[in-house]
Amino acid sequence: MTGRKQTLALAESCTGGTIADRVTNVPGSSAIFLGGVVAYSNEVKQKFLDVRVETLKEHGAVSEAAAREMAEGARKKFGADFAIAVTGIAGPDGGTEDKPVGTVFIALTGAFGTVVERKLNCFWREKFKETTARQALEMLLSRLTQT
Repeated sequence: MTGRKQTLALAESCTGGTIADRVTNVPGSSAIFLGGVVAYSNEVKQKFLDVRVETLKEHGAVSEAAAREMAEGARKKFGADFAIAVTGIAGPDGGTEDKPVGTVFIALTGAFGTVVERKLNCFWREKFKETTARQALEMLLSRLTQT
């Protein structure tokens, strides 16, 4: 991304800053990484990422719709070329039949539009966060190698 002069913003919920940590571990990341929001509460998702109340009521915070709005909100707020958003259930509690523990939605947005993937990462919390962070960054890398 540095050679392309493209920028990245993040909106993290269930990973709690793990993606930002991995990005900033790379020397020179300040040239592309604008910043991020750890939006653990619904109020923060609404206030800082423009996630609509209706989306949260209708679909829940852990949903494709919420992930999409988080990513699009982060991209807009930071003025980034790309934004990644993650929202999920790290556990051990909080799962349902439709959204068991380990469910995560990863969104990537850019000039191409927004794509959201649903994953099931059934690991202990730290492994869940690391796996989800890796998957999110792999989505971005995959998109970058397509262009």
